[in-house]
Amino acid sequence: MKIPNKKYVYAALAVLVLLVVLILAIPSGKSGSRSTRSIRGINAVLTNEMSDSEKLGKMEKEVWNFMRRWQIRGMELCIMRHDSLLYAKGFGWADQMTEEAMRPGTIMRVASVSKLITAAGIMKLVENGELKLSDKVFGPHGILNDTIYTNHISDKKYYDISVEQLLRHEGGLTIRRGDPMFRTRDWMNIYQLKKVPDQQTLASIAVRKRLGYTPGKSHEYSNFGYLLLSMIIERKTGQPYEKWMKENVLEPAGCVDFHLAHNSYEQKHPGESRYHMQDNDPLVPKYDNSPDSVVRCYGGNDIRALKGAGAWVCSGPELARFVASIDGRPGIKDILSKKSIHAMTTHSDDHKFGLGWNSVDPKKGWMRTGSLSGTSAYVMYFPDGDCWILLSNTHAWKGPRFSRITHNFIKQCRERYGSKLPAQDLFTLTR
Repeated sequence: MKIPNKKYVYAALAVLVLLVVLILAIPSGKSGSRSTRSIRGINAVLTNEMSDSEKLGKMEKEVWNFMRRWQIRGMELCIMRHDSLLYAKGFGWADQMTEEAMRPGTIMRVASVSKLITAAGIMKLVENGELKLSDKVFGPHGILNDTIYTNHISDKKYYDISVEQLLRHEGGLTIRRGDPMFRTRDWMNIYQLKKVPDQQTLASIAVRKRLGYTPGKSHEYSNFGYLLLSMIIERKTGQPYEKWMKENVLEPAGCVDFHLAHNSYEQKHPGESRYHMQDNDPLVPKYDNSPDSVVRCYGGNDIRALKGAGAWVCSGPELARFVASIDGRPGIKDILSKKSIHAMTTHSDDHKFGLGWNSVDPKKGWMRTGSLSGTSAYVMYFPDGDCWILLSNTHAWKGPRFSRITHNFIKQCRERYGSKLPAQDLFTLTR
């Protein structure tokens, strides 16, 4: 047998190595599809094709029509029934600039749906005996008793605010002079701040204002109240809010791809969508008091500073998984006790808001909505065990009223197509 010349052997090996390198460099999937590196759990597994069904063709046409009407670039629709994920699909673009289609595992900002996550964290601390809902927030015997707050409090009624009142938006906090969470630039000018205020500085400025009403005697929606709850979690655990929530609330629920948002597109998380304003939305001054003008959803406000009030990003399927872990049903193991879930989901005529939920109505169900520049989120858990989730990556020009529009759309789709959903459980892919 003739032995090949060594130089030909070396050349063949070099070609083989080059081919391997080229193959490894090719992105998985079609052009523009995201890599699954750094993405874990169900988000790395789910595809749109897993929810394909001829019976739902008309429903999906209605979804596309809804998107066209409201000029939405990309959207996710997820449907869960009795803790089983029956349907999860992305529509439109996750990032049109890079030709990345929306997938069920694409993560997006969920705005005030973050409050439901924070409320679950508070209830976990209550169960652990580290906190009581009746505990006071400020004052010498309060949780946040630092002089940076107490030295600036002008209204002694602050000392009466309890943890539960913050959860229910009954703490006396008001936005009559603007929402503290969206006044970063103003306060940097007013108080001659050289850098963006951290949460302690922001809180110390906010408590200088008098309360709008006596705590517990009325209600007014408050993002600042949920920042305070995030700070309470940090104080009681001795850990950063995001780290403790991931390790003690989200990961036990099977949710491994939740993160706090960043403000710029360049800092987005792996698998995160691009966000959009409407085409006629003007550029705005950047929140950090720089001379820069930016697209509103990328620097108009300090999204990350919202923390537990509105900064989480996640996918529709993992959000459904989280809801399943706090719903009291047997399909997926709950991360909270029956007592805690009962407290979060029981309606009371004495309170407008639930603990984390916008509303808990035994006849209509539990609702949680969220809206920020560049995104909207909607979660509706119906009394019969259906949960419908809709996330979008485009600012709706109807603003907060878009939640009601979304509710009517989801209600209509459920009535028409709820009986045609496939008999499957997509959650089993990662169990």
